[in-house]
This record gives sequence, structure tokens and C-alpha cells, in this order.
Amino acid sequence: MWSAPRLREPVRVPALVDGAVLLRFRFVVCAAIRETVAMDDGVVRIGILGCGNVGGALVRLIDDNADLISRRSGLRLVVTKVAVRDLSRDRNLTFAPGVLTNDVASVVQSDEVDLVVELIGGIEPARSLILDALKLAKPVVTGNKELLANGGAEIYEAAAIAGVDVLFEASVAGGIPLMRPLRESLAGERILRVMGIVNGTTNFILTQMTEHGSSFADALAEAQNLGFAERDPTADVEGYDAAAKAAIIASVAFGARVVAGDVYREGISGVSASDIAAARELGYVIKLLAVAEERDGAVTVRVHPTMVPNAHPLAAVRGSFNAVFIEGESVGDLMLYGRGAGGDPTAIAVLGDVIDAATNLHRGSRGATLGTLVHKPIRPIDEVQSQFYLTVDVEDRPGVLAAIASAFGTHGVSIQSMHQQGEGDEAHLIFVTHLAPEAALAATIHEVRELDTVKRIGSVLRVIGSGT
Repeated sequence: MWSAPRLREPVRVPALVDGAVLLRFRFVVCAAIRETVAMDDGVVRIGILGCGNVGGALVRLIDDNADLISRRSGLRLVVTKVAVRDLSRDRNLTFAPGVLTNDVASVVQSDEVDLVVELIGGIEPARSLILDALKLAKPVVTGNKELLANGGAEIYEAAAIAGVDVLFEASVAGGIPLMRPLRESLAGERILRVMGIVNGTTNFILTQMTEHGSSFADALAEAQNLGFAERDPTADVEGYDAAAKAAIIASVAFGARVVAGDVYREGISGVSASDIAAARELGYVIKLLAVAEERDGAVTVRVHPTMVPNAHPLAAVRGSFNAVFIEGESVGDLMLYGRGAGGDPTAIAVLGDVIDAATNLHRGSRGATLGTLVHKPIRPIDEVQSQFYLTVDVEDRPGVLAAIASAFGTHGVSIQSMHQQGEGDEAHLIFVTHLAPEAALAATIHEVRELDTVKRIGSVLRVIGSGT
């Protein structure tokens, strides 16, 4: 086990030194200390903030796979500090005396911790703890999507100044490797679009509705009983979780400053059994998709229910699984698939980052970075083009279809197909459009809604089709 060298005399810094210079001086000292890591016996000491499902699984993996990790990396990872809320809770884990503490700040500051893993979530105190660790030139591994989706740029810049890694594979798709391929393997590729299913809860619910005819309420209750959904499912079913992940994806894929507030968001709570049935009849399934794309220098990021053709690879992603579809200018189409949540899969992603960061620390270096995130225009949803599915409840009488078609034509929205279901008071029309701007469809819907023969505009869903 290595020990940081101690200076025989305290370093004295003039009182009037500029703050930035003082900060850089501190990093230089810490960098000098890090150089000694390369000469030690290969031990890297880990401090973990949080020991819930993921943190506990991480501790077990480090212990169970110690020999495997050592053979592959030449390092021995040792968990020396773990911060928990309740010291008395039984975690089915064995810790040496002094490892567990309820003082999270002490873990970051400890001389017995070389690398910090943040798994407590939320904005604060996670943000302050991560920044403190980086100021001490300690690499950080985190799975905190909320923090990165709202303040990632600050974290990345602090890591760049410190010259150490901040890695976050587990923040987006659990056990699916996504951040590293985007950041490293595709660093020289121009990414055109990243599109995927990044929330297992909503995919499970939509799968139950599609394959078993469950109502939304029943499918949600089942997801909660199985542990796929929280007691308050709002973050999942209303798309907030997927939107945070989409912001992180866009930042990494396009090198842009994208935050959660930039993401257009719709959830799945309005998806009905009739929508599921109509999608099936038309050759689609409904998925909650996160879509990030860059065109003409502007970035679009959105989350919404989408009708996906049965032939598309994402249509076959069932249950709580996630999948991400990457479109590159040179590489073409790639798809990554696997479990997007759960203690063990997520802990594997965290452990991969820990080994990567520990290896770089041991060498006195750092891995691939995001570079400087730049401000790129965020294209508003009104300017985005999509195909659309919409239903219109109408009076079943002559001239209705002509009047509606005229409204579509007035706003330049071309109809790809139209189906009528029911008769009399139960009549409603189902339209699928060609590509059209969101603003044009909104204007069309407004005009159609004002027609005397139209009772109600039902569902409006975006459609993946050729060219979208």
C-alpha cells in the first residue's frame, strides 16, 4: 500500500497569490504526489459514497473479482472507506473496523483514499463532494445522472484542471457500455444521431401493454411489485429520467453544453390500450425513445413515446431491457443492448470505470476526455420534423374526411395513410403523416379541432419511418 510523501517543512505561499494561481499550485503538488503511485505496489485505495444496491454490489464485485482484476490490470483495489447513512443497518457485507462512516466529507478528505466513487445521487452534497475530490487530484467515478444532466460541464472542467479522470458510464444505461464507446471508440466519428430506450421501467410497462393487453395502471402496478418502478413513478413514466440521460448522451456525442432543461419531454402516461392496438394493426410498437441529433450545427434532444416499425431493431427490445442506436457518418449504424438498471449490472459499469481511472492514476496519467464543451444552438421542438400518428373522433357523415384533409393541406402536412375505425357515434379516423415540421402539425391540429364535425383530437404520437 502506498503512502503519500510528507513534506518535512510546510509549504508557505505568499498571502497575495492570485486564487487561480494558488489552485493550480495545489494541483501541481497533488500531481507530484500522484507520480509516486506508479512506483508503489499496485494498490489503489477506493472510497465509496453510498452503499445501497449499487454500492453494495460494487463492494462485493471488488472483493469477489480481486484476482481477475489484478490479472487484467496489474492493480489491487482496496475499499478503505465507505460512507453510509445508517451505521447499524445489516448490509450482508463484511468491513474491516474503521471502513464504514457516516461522515461523507471525511471519505473524500481521507489520506487513505486515492479514488472516490460517488453513488449517493442528487445534486447536493454530491456536487460539492465531487468538486472537493477533484481539487485534491483524486479521480472520481459517478453514476449521478441528475447531477451530470444539470451541472456536468462544471464537473468536467474541474477534472480537466485537476488533470484526473471523472468517469460516469453508469449514469445513462446501467450495465450497457455507452459512454466509453462514444468518448473513446467513436472519438474520431461525426455522430449524427443517438436514439434509444434508456428507461427500463417504461419499456416494461409498454411491453406488458403490448404483449398482454394490460392497461397502463395495471402494468405500472406490476412494475412496482417487481421492483422495476418506484412508489412514486413520476420520474420514469413522465420521462424525466430519460430526459436527464438524453442530456448526458447529447453532451458526450456532440461535445455540446446540453442540460436537462434543453430536452423536450413527454411521458407515457397518456398512451392508451387503443393506441397500442392501432400501432399493432399498422405494423408498429410504441416505445419511449430518447433522441439526440445534430444537424446544421444545431442540436435537438427529445424524449417522447414513439411508434417504431416492427422491422426496426429497437422494436424487439422487451421488458426492462435498454438499447441505444447510434448513427455515425462513417461507421453507419451501431446498436448496444442489455440491462439498463439493477444493482449488479450498474455496479459492473461503475467497476469498469474504477479500474480505468485506477489504472490511469497508477500511471500518473488520465484517460480520454470530453474536451471543451461548446455552446451549440438547441433547436426548438417546433422546428423538428417528424412523421406523426394521430386519431380524430368525428361525426360519421359525408364531407368529414374532405374537411380534415383540407386542413392538412393548408399547413403543408402530407397524409401517408388514413384508416377509419367504428361507425356512427364510435367513428374515429387514424392518420399517419409524411415528414412534417412540428409547428405545421400543431397548426393543423388547431384547425381540425375547430371543425364542427370533429368531436375530439385523440392521441398524437411521433413515428419512426423511412428518412426519420
